[in-house]
Amino acid sequence: MPSAKTTSVQTLMTKAQQALSRNHWFEAERLAAKALDMARGEGDFHLMARIVLPLLEARRQRMQIALDSKKVVILESPLPADMELKPVCYLVQPPLVGADARRLRLLALEREVPALVLCREPRTQLGLCPIVAIGQVTIRARIDPPKNWDKPTPAWFADAGEQLGDAAIESIDPGAEPARQVDALLERLDAFPDHEKLHQALEETCQTAAKAYAGTTAPPRAASRSRSTAVPDDAAIDAGDEAADE
Repeated sequence: MPSAKTTSVQTLMTKAQQALSRNHWFEAERLAAKALDMARGEGDFHLMARIVLPLLEARRQRMQIALDSKKVVILESPLPADMELKPVCYLVQPPLVGADARRLRLLALEREVPALVLCREPRTQLGLCPIVAIGQVTIRARIDPPKNWDKPTPAWFADAGEQLGDAAIESIDPGAEPARQVDALLERLDAFPDHEKLHQALEETCQTAAKAYAGTTAPPRAASRSRSTAVPDDAAIDAGDEAADE
């Protein structure tokens, strides 16, 4: 017999599907994300796998609206609290940092503005462009810069997001037990939720975990790491960049 929490998760899923059918992407995303978190708390990986796809669909719809704008807006000044947000692609750059990009992304979600946000760091010694996302963990990908640094194209922006998400997937330890891989993917989705293949990797890993723990009790969710342990200080980042460029 399903537990009360499982029933609550299924109710959230039903509401998320209804929101999707009404094209209420933000409502659907909030409901599905809450259901996913609750299902992980129950150790129900099969249910998690079912939730991922509607969550992805809600996010894909709002992502597409931003990409369809064909506009990349560079932000490098402090973000005012009353900043007007538009359905475009925002590229945050120094002196702003990854934490500013995260705040902007969360603000857009709160206001239900379908914006996409990326953060780039200064070019490395090899001329690559680091793209970073910060959340429970830090994700970083060093990619080719746009042909015109000051006028990145929408195509470059979209590809930068793809490479950042790919880097997140590649950072998962394939030797870890399934539950830990699921938790690692959840951490990376917290940092960068705007990547289709990252969701697909989570769905597949949840299915693997459901089979691995069938008839047994799944391990509880790993404690989320704080920013202090997940993100190195600036000196460590600079040293890592220099080492990577040598």
